[in-house]
Amino acid sequence: MTGTYLLDYGAGNVRSLVNAVKKLGHDITYVKDPSDILKADKLIFPGVGAFGSAMTSLHTKQYAEPLKQYLALNKPFMGICVGMQTLFEGSDENPSVPGLGVIPGRVRLFDSTTKAVPHMGWNTARTIQGEKRAQDCGLEQGRAYYFVHSFAVPFVEDSVEAKEWAFTTTQYGEQTFISSVRRGNIFCTQFHPEKSGFAGVNVLKAFLDGGAAAAADADAALIAAQDQRIPGSLSVLAPTYVPEPSKDGFTKRIVACLDVRANDQGDLVVTKGDQYDVREQSEGGGSGDVRNLGKPVELARRYFEEGADEITFLNITSFRNCPLRDAPMLEVLRRTSETVFVPLTIGGGIKDVVDPDGQFHPALEVAGEYFRNGADKVSIGSDAVYAAEKYYALGGRGDGTSAIETIAHAYGSQAVVISVDPKKVYVNSPADAPTHHVIQPHQPGPNGEKYCWYQCTVSGGREGRDLDVRQLVVACQALGAGEILLNSMDQDGMKQGYDLVLVQDVRDAVRIPVIASSGAGAPQHFVDVFEKTGVEAALAAGIFHRREVPLEDVKQTLKQSGIRIRNIDAPLAV
Repeated sequence: MTGTYLLDYGAGNVRSLVNAVKKLGHDITYVKDPSDILKADKLIFPGVGAFGSAMTSLHTKQYAEPLKQYLALNKPFMGICVGMQTLFEGSDENPSVPGLGVIPGRVRLFDSTTKAVPHMGWNTARTIQGEKRAQDCGLEQGRAYYFVHSFAVPFVEDSVEAKEWAFTTTQYGEQTFISSVRRGNIFCTQFHPEKSGFAGVNVLKAFLDGGAAAAADADAALIAAQDQRIPGSLSVLAPTYVPEPSKDGFTKRIVACLDVRANDQGDLVVTKGDQYDVREQSEGGGSGDVRNLGKPVELARRYFEEGADEITFLNITSFRNCPLRDAPMLEVLRRTSETVFVPLTIGGGIKDVVDPDGQFHPALEVAGEYFRNGADKVSIGSDAVYAAEKYYALGGRGDGTSAIETIAHAYGSQAVVISVDPKKVYVNSPADAPTHHVIQPHQPGPNGEKYCWYQCTVSGGREGRDLDVRQLVVACQALGAGEILLNSMDQDGMKQGYDLVLVQDVRDAVRIPVIASSGAGAPQHFVDVFEKTGVEAALAAGIFHRREVPLEDVKQTLKQSGIRIRNIDAPLAV
């Protein structure tokens, strides 16, 4: 059967891509057999995770040779993220594993000494093949797209990959890399169009509708002819086009968080606590019903339309024994991914579990179930604390068995978020806590203490451990985590601003991205945390749910303060 095919080798979330294709009115068929590849009229190859794992899977499933034959026929092809990287000769991520070799050049690791790695968030794509060709592919100059990767192909002027293949370039910090390639009917993006809002869905639309194939014959003629570029032109496919200078367009992220749990009637609702207490207070001072701030799928859609850059679901339901049988949360992900085209993170229960019937499910299997149902990242809480304790007990190394290690190995570090729930422990001097990282808070303790350390907690903040936040995040980064979600039990629900001392301390301790959480009560609090700590993202929950602080107001205030943010997408016209 001909038509559009999806080459899925089993890594990460492809549900969102399939949903985007269907939203655009197209059908898509999964490649089930190597022979399916050459049947395709159009082929989409999304990739998530490690380069070596992708190439190994292509060879194991016997997809590699028919894929190269398909590309040699110059049939319409779209590679995404690792799906683009596999077309190159190889990657420093797995130096001994060769790529498909369709495009010369190698994939290199970003320099983490000057910026957070992975490159995770929204950034612009500068066309070097001309604005008309960009428009044909649905790309908009100056529009931000969603990237999540630690490795990229450097843009080196006059190299073959730059002048004959590079379509757009993107700058992250001081490094410029190839963010998409286009030649003939081959079109690939390092960013994820299915996670880039309506702007990204428009890129998919252009490919599916055939715009990217319009200049295939002309491209071949330009490649075969003598180089006719004028001064300043960077591509032989656009010899008279001089692109604008490269600049860093990386934006700060605003994350909307939805704490989801069952209420007393058994319905899943979005709730929010004050210092982790999610129940209303009764008139007599006791605990009342679980706060109901809305339905999770509807709220997620609202936040997407209001401009949220990511959405996080934290499953705080306690009555189910096994996340694999937590059908309501899986259904929340499935339904959300049908209409929300930004990254989705799920937290709660990402650990080894045993069914009531005794069947064992490792954390990797649990995470895989969430990925297949629409999640892009999983958030690990208590199990990260236990993994860090074990890391130090083993002398500063992992043993490959933790949820962090197994999930990062299979799906990439960018898929693993560490959710930290710390609380202050005040001391009179650093000597009072010799085994912990002690800092000076903005305000002294209740008895005038000038110092504190931040104690890690587990079980939703109910149990403190003999581990401080810095010890935790350093260990988790070493074990393979790709991002830190930094909460604060002391600030939660207080609306007095983020704990800037805590955020700065964690930002200084790791080279992976950090999301500040807990305490936002006004748009200025977002400005403060970005300007004073350099953190990559900021999260809020209750103030968005209750519309006390509209998400649009946060973005407008950030923009007025000179902080780069992603503009809110116009609705998709299909």
